[in-house]
Amino acid sequence: MKIVVLDGYAANPGDLRWDEFQALGECVIYDRTSPEQLMERASGAEVLLTNKTVITAENIDSLPALRYIGVLATGYNIVDIDAARRRNIVVTNIPAYSTDSVAQMVFAHLLNIAVHVGHHTEAVRQGRWVTAKDFCFWDTPLKELSGKRIGIIGFGNTGSRTARIALAFGMHVDVWTSKSALQLPPEIHKAETLDEIFSGCDIVSLHCPLTSDTYHLVDRRRLSVMKKTAVLINTARGPLVDEQALADALNNEQLYAAGLDVLSSEPPRSDNPLLTARNCFITPHIAWASIEARQRLMRIAVNNLHSWIEGRTVNDVTQK
Repeated sequence: MKIVVLDGYAANPGDLRWDEFQALGECVIYDRTSPEQLMERASGAEVLLTNKTVITAENIDSLPALRYIGVLATGYNIVDIDAARRRNIVVTNIPAYSTDSVAQMVFAHLLNIAVHVGHHTEAVRQGRWVTAKDFCFWDTPLKELSGKRIGIIGFGNTGSRTARIALAFGMHVDVWTSKSALQLPPEIHKAETLDEIFSGCDIVSLHCPLTSDTYHLVDRRRLSVMKKTAVLINTARGPLVDEQALADALNNEQLYAAGLDVLSSEPPRSDNPLLTARNCFITPHIAWASIEARQRLMRIAVNNLHSWIEGRTVNDVTQK
């Protein structure tokens, strides 16, 4: 069996191993694959593994040996599922591998915004504490999370884990979810409308999938009803947010701050307005990338492939 890994570097830049895949047959691993390189590299492969390399209907129809596509991520919109289904090609994904890491990143951003650890550390390095007239100094507002109201949009694995951490901080939790109030823990409030989340919460954290309904969910109107002291956190998908509208809200002090791990285009264009927006803290899509999460990803990916070989397919997204 020929296995081709199209873009293995992101999941495994060298600190993990491919041994278990290599034990299953001929395994060729590429760090990255451009659209122009894909067909040559995938030729003759029964198994393709991809993280962000797009596999189109034309690719699928032109690869007669292909029988299995393993997506090394949770989202699988990079593969034409309808084309795979027509060819009876199994497509698997990696669900829930990064739940803890992504929820952790929510609070990394939130704590940074609340107390500006990095900013004050740099100020100390610059000698500002050494020359201070008092035993301490700060030059940004310092805030407590306890007692604040966080609105969580989407209550799947990551949203629910974020809610539990928020409760441990003493926060009040509102959620926007299709689940009924009876399905939620008693200490969590189900919001009746999205506007209730945006207008009433001190923090809004996005945990919903990107669909035609959620594209630019955070738009100019919803930003306008948020508190001027509020914070937006996005560790989900970049296009959930109208980036120009968010940049304008931050620069005009209609919103206090934003913590983002995702943008609409990645890597971002140099003219993305959020790169220079006031109080906008951006990490380069790394919430999922802790070594523990990536180890989990690799274990699940191997198990997906093993299960398919043994005729008991798991995490097959063509069946949804």
